[in-house]
Formats: sequence, structure tokens, C-alpha cells
Amino acid sequence: MRIESFFFNTFAMAGSIFRRVVARVKGENEDAAITPDGFAESTTLDEKTANGLTGTGKIEPTSKTYGLEVGDEELKSGKSSDIDSDEFADDDEAVRDLLPAVRRIVSMTDNPEELTLTFRYFVLSILFIVPGAFLSQMSYFRTTSAAYSVFFVQIASNYVGMWLAKVLPNKKILGINLNPGPWCTKEHVLVTLSAASGATYNLAYAPVSIAELYFNEPMNPGVAIVFMWAVVVTGYSFAAISRQFLLYDPQYPWFQALCQTALFESQKKERSNPTPVSKRQMRIFFAVFFAVALWQFLPEYVFPMTGSLAFLCWVAPKNPVANFIGSGFGGMGFLNLSLDWSTLSTNGNLFLLPWWTQVIMFLAFVFNCWILLPAAKWGNLSEFKPGLMSTSVLQGNGTKYPLTKLVTSEGTFNTTAYEEYGPLYLGAQMLWGIFFSYAAFLSAWVWAALFGYSSFKKAYQKFKNRNNGGNDKGINHQYNDQLNVLMRSYKEVPLWWFGALFACSFVSIVTMAAAGKIYIPVWTYFVALATGALVVTPLGWLYASSNYQLPIGTFNEA
Repeated sequence: MRIESFFFNTFAMAGSIFRRVVARVKGENEDAAITPDGFAESTTLDEKTANGLTGTGKIEPTSKTYGLEVGDEELKSGKSSDIDSDEFADDDEAVRDLLPAVRRIVSMTDNPEELTLTFRYFVLSILFIVPGAFLSQMSYFRTTSAAYSVFFVQIASNYVGMWLAKVLPNKKILGINLNPGPWCTKEHVLVTLSAASGATYNLAYAPVSIAELYFNEPMNPGVAIVFMWAVVVTGYSFAAISRQFLLYDPQYPWFQALCQTALFESQKKERSNPTPVSKRQMRIFFAVFFAVALWQFLPEYVFPMTGSLAFLCWVAPKNPVANFIGSGFGGMGFLNLSLDWSTLSTNGNLFLLPWWTQVIMFLAFVFNCWILLPAAKWGNLSEFKPGLMSTSVLQGNGTKYPLTKLVTSEGTFNTTAYEEYGPLYLGAQMLWGIFFSYAAFLSAWVWAALFGYSSFKKAYQKFKNRNNGGNDKGINHQYNDQLNVLMRSYKEVPLWWFGALFACSFVSIVTMAAAGKIYIPVWTYFVALATGALVVTPLGWLYASSNYQLPIGTFNEA
């Protein structure tokens, strides 16, 4: 979301507010009942907001304010009010649509004049994005991967930002103020959001890497860079579709964002009231950080056994049945423990997944590893016994299939090699993994249709009303919860921005495909666009509700 200051004419606003305050306190109708917040009982939240007041009778911090007296209460000048979610009743229009967890965690105040795009922001973004993107991309070439944690960026950037606010000089260079003021929350949030978007692997790495590694067809570096950029930009342009349905509706928890918000709030309070305890916590954080960074290399290079502590293999090392049941590498993983975080976090951050999501994932693990695997190994679930858990394409004798031999130097199918090496086989687990990938993809649609249809319908109706109404008000004006009310101080990102992003990526990819630079015919790109546009909202709804991102690579590759 774009963050920018929204200024009003101070003196005109002060006079307008004063007249409205007096009118509300006295009551435009002398017989009207006045609530403790200074409003008539019939006053709606929108009317309160339009008058620059909140439900507590305090001036909403949409701009600089001046001291005003309302009855016995004096409103002090400043940029931020002290509204807290506890000051709203559960049935108050400002919070009744918000989930209880959101009410407890998210601040109900805002200061639109807080610093945003500062010199410190750009320095910290480069500092955390560049190594994060490298590490994230590198981890995806491993069997198991540990994501570059955005929580690490959130914690570390806070300390580095406060340090920069202390050491940088307060002067301008080329019109840029190096240190415009204290390190603030919005700078901190922007650095974290930038890292969450930029310090990740690129989805287009697969075709670029596969072409060179397996087919000896290196892609032109310039084409590869533009292709990878265009794929990411296409995803951002598709955000215009889902944001209409998922971003503003207060019913969605967005668990990861909620957890990050709780941390932001804690860090804000720590900066406002530093204590010896908080300083000790900073030292502990960096000590733990270096210890964890060192430990990350231990399971992989120094103590590989810590990646799979197989109790059954220890007590019966020469029993093949016990080894298969207890092994975490190539077995069922029964009574197996792992100290390798990349193994533990392969299916998502367990601290952020809701309990019911974790239960479903564990039941899927039990069904896959403790029911299907033994049925395939010792039963008749699979006729092809070799390579039960292999992720490679195999020959009939169980050895790895030389796939590159099946493609001639002209890029055509080599029938001679196929006749020599025979049919291609996949391990049983790989086969049912593909099946369940398709099943999960279709079940996500069914789930969204059964449980999300009413929400989609309401959001679409709001979208139609907004476009047919002939007004330029943003989406926030169609929701009356306090968070949307606060966001009305900021301009909406225009839809044509998303359209411009899409146009740039569209022209780039179509040009490369037509020139034969990315190994696909042009029509397949249109199929990919249509598929992406259809799935982005249902799968986004699933993530907003469960914090589970459904992998759809198998479906896309098919």
C-alpha cells in the first residue's frame, strides 16, 4: 500500500472542527440525547469521522491539531491520539467487524505525517534485500530449504535503524536529509515489506536453470533478467484482482501479517520506553542470531546426523525393516526427530500456522508416510518397486534415466535413445504426490466455493457499486471498521498503475516468446495468464484464512 502524507489547511480545519464540536456538544437539537463521547445517539461512525472526531470524542490524527476544550476534556495538540481498542465496546461499529485477535493486537491509531521514504529506508532495504535474495535463491537448489525469514529482517532492521538515527548527521546531501528524525514505525514497516517482496527467490529461475543444466542451452543473460523481472511484475499486476476482495475486508485474519503487527507494536513500545531489560534483550538477540547462523551449517556439513535422529535405527541398526520404519531419510520417519530447521520449516512456519491447519498437515503426513509407504513397499499398492521414494525419473531396473539423451541437438525427440533405454518410470511416492497435488488444487476451489462464495459475492457487489456510483472514493469508504477509517487518509493506488505494470511485462514476454528466446510458443503464455487470473483470488482467500500457501507447481507444469 502506498503511504504518503495527506495535508489539510490547518486554520480552516481548526475553525470547522470548533464549530462542529460546539454543535455536537450542545446538540443541534436541544432535545437530542447526547452520549458520553459528545455526539447524539443517532450519529453514525461515518458522521463522526467526517467531523474529524473519533468515538471517544478525541480529534482523529489526520493532520496537525491544536488544543481545544470539549466540556471538561482538553484535547492537546499533536499528531497522534491515544485511542486504544479497549476504548471501543464489542458492538461498536468501529470494531465489531474485526476479529477478536485483530482488536487485541492492531493499533487503532495512526499518524499520517510519520516519516516513510527516507535515506535510512533505502540503506536498510539494500542491506537486507541483496543477501536475502541470494540466500533464498540458493536454498531452492537444495532438497530442503529454509526461507530467509522476514522476522529476522523485522527484528534486525529495528536495531540498525535506531543505530543509524543516532550516528547519521542531520544534514542534507543533494537535497536528501540523511537523518530527518527519530527512527519511526513506518520506516520500519517499509523496510520489512521491501524485504518480504525483494529478499526472495525468483519464480522464473526454473526454466533458466533447467535449460542450461540439463539441455546445455544457456539463456542470454539480458533475456534471462528481463524474463525473471517480467514474471514477478505480472504477479504484482495480478494483485489488483485480489486486493478488491481480500485486502480491505475485516473478516480475514492474515495470520503472518497479524504476527508481524504484534511484533511491530512491541518494538514501537520498546523504542518509546527503553529500559535496561530492552537493552539486554538486544544483546541476547545478536548472540542468538550468531549462534543460529552457526548452527545452520552444522546439520549440513559438520553433524549431518542431527538432520535425522532415528531411534529405531539406533536400537536395530542391522534390521532393514526397522531402518525403513524409523529412518527420516528414505523411510517412514516413525519416532524420528530432526534438529535441522530447514527440514522442520519445509512446509511452512509452524509458529504462524493455525492449529487446525497443522492438524490437517499432520494427518496428511500420517496418511502418506505411515499408511501409503508401507502399503507400497510390502503390499501391492505399486507394481514398480524400485525407487519407492525417489524424486528422479527411472529406468525399468531402477537406475536413473538419462533424460538428456531423449532430446536431439535440434531439440526433437530421440526415438533411438528411447528404444535403447526403454519406458520412463516414477517412484510410487512421486506418482501419488502428483495425484494429491491435483487433488489439493481442485479441493482449494471447492473449499473456496463452499466457504468463501458469500464473501466474494459481497465484495464483488461493493466493487460494482463503487464503479457505478460515479465517485472517486476508495475502497476504504465501503467498510466502516476503524482500520479502514484510518486508511481513508491515504490515496488509493490507481488501477492504471497495475495496468501499466502488466502491459510492460506482457510486451516483454510476448516479444521473447515470439523470438524463441524462452522455449515456449506464444499461445501458452496466454493460457498461463488466464490460469493465473482465475486462481489468484481463491488461493489468496485460502492463505488469508489459513496461512497456508498451496503449492501449484505440478498443475502449472502440466
